[in-house]
Amino acid sequence: MANPLNRLRRRRPAMVAIVIFLTLFYYLATGSWEISPNSPPESVILERYMNSRLESQNHLKSNSSFDWSKVKFAYTPPEPLRQVPAGRPVSFPQVQHHFRRESTKARQVREARRQEVKRLFQKNWASYRKYAWMKDALQPISATYKDQFSGWAATLVDSLDTLWIMGLREEFDEAVAAVATIDFGSTTSYSVNMFEVNIRYLGGLLSAYDLSQRPILLTKAIELGDLLYAGYNTPNRMPVDFIDFETAKEGTGLRVESSVVSASPGTLSLEMTRLSQITGDPKYYDAITRVMEVFAKGQESTLIPGLWPIYVSMSQQDVTTGSTFSVAGSADSLYEYLPKMHALLGGLDPKYETMSKSFLTAANKTFFFRPMLPSETDSAPLLMIGAVSVGGDDKPSLNPESEHLGCFVGGVYALAGRLFRNPSWSDDLAPKLTKGCIYAYKSMPTGMMPERYNMVPCPLRDTCPYNKTLFTEWKEMQGSDWKPHLPEGFTTAKDPRYLLRPEAIESVFILWRTTGKQEYQEAAWDMFTAIAKGTETEYANAAVLDVTKMVDPLPKEDYMEVSLRVLLFPV
Repeated sequence: MANPLNRLRRRRPAMVAIVIFLTLFYYLATGSWEISPNSPPESVILERYMNSRLESQNHLKSNSSFDWSKVKFAYTPPEPLRQVPAGRPVSFPQVQHHFRRESTKARQVREARRQEVKRLFQKNWASYRKYAWMKDALQPISATYKDQFSGWAATLVDSLDTLWIMGLREEFDEAVAAVATIDFGSTTSYSVNMFEVNIRYLGGLLSAYDLSQRPILLTKAIELGDLLYAGYNTPNRMPVDFIDFETAKEGTGLRVESSVVSASPGTLSLEMTRLSQITGDPKYYDAITRVMEVFAKGQESTLIPGLWPIYVSMSQQDVTTGSTFSVAGSADSLYEYLPKMHALLGGLDPKYETMSKSFLTAANKTFFFRPMLPSETDSAPLLMIGAVSVGGDDKPSLNPESEHLGCFVGGVYALAGRLFRNPSWSDDLAPKLTKGCIYAYKSMPTGMMPERYNMVPCPLRDTCPYNKTLFTEWKEMQGSDWKPHLPEGFTTAKDPRYLLRPEAIESVFILWRTTGKQEYQEAAWDMFTAIAKGTETEYANAAVLDVTKMVDPLPKEDYMEVSLRVLLFPV
């Protein structure tokens, strides 16, 4: 198996190289894999181990009670269908840092950390297998389960690529066989959320297929793609947010909601495009391209040109009306997908480069602020991520409330800076944004970042002397949201929970892979150890209710994010 970043440079699109991108460099060497200086790369050894002797799985057949490809649509797309761009892809620059051979000591440290990550993952997986097998999620305190994502084994599907990357062949083969039994013709809920099904199920199936080439995974991805395609059976061919399951089967047409968060329709492009690339069927790409053309057309006509408001109306094809803007919750992955679509299509669709550059430029001017800290030296390398509203005077007003969901941004600037040859993004903004999230982690006594918090924004990024009077004014404006136990520099932790989110550690990992700087690997490890210690339960890992106070044990919620991918990134 080729180095995945070389594959990206050679423009051979791979879903896993785009969606989880640099996580492919996590390859777990088991005791049976002896690595010598003359051995092939670990990625090659892993691929041989995981993808050999496939005869036992070639017989797997899909179990579905309904064929979504047979639905006759009331609203068919106009001809001709948009085709996946063809031709000679652009020449991308190298994204990954050129790493030198590691020392024996460094390798020993890395392997020990890998084993610890593997241990914790296997504990979670064993509990899911025992107490929640084929259910959407394990409840990690009560050892029960819940189905919140249509009942199609979301944890199992979303963890397929993790199992493969960790070299867990037996568990992966068992999970692939289980995927064959999922029935996408029935659901535990009357409606299906397009966004969640797309990112968790279709993304999980496609990334695992790209890694393993197991035919049943593609079969199930096509089934699910056809189900999602039914969500475009609307008068204007815009997608619904929720698919009415039984009505969709009839093909009589669905009604597009009047208002949805922008991330919902804007986060369907990677998976649907990759499905068209693999199958050669342009219908999936055609469907999502019509959506993204609406976003492209409206991007420069909003109250903050380059950015889209949090709420959009796909029924009216209106992505410009609205006065509240964010790159965090409700909008995040709309922006995250843009440079990745540019890479996935080999740079052959110019609108993704245009949209990427426009949003990255506007976001830098709009959302990011240097936090005021008692030590000006401490704040110099940091940028925090806020939100903005535009009032009646058409002037943007910064709300310095940061969210964990926004921590993906550092990684996006790192990737986009490399792809678009813009070192100010990859070498300046990306580190500062990522270090801002690292700071929020290490500032808390538990070593975990709150879901939402506030800090005082500096008027300028270049200089920011501490102003105790100004800090007190901001603190008093927060009212009861300020608590005396908060670390210096923080005026609130409005949502003090830690929900096992991966965004921050993803960006840290990407910065390590793009810069080669050991500080990011160490930061990721510190974050992982804090998470592992603070969230672990008898059965798995659970959300923490308050990370701003160090008590033992920490109060927890019987909940965990479906994806266990956060356990991948530190090594």
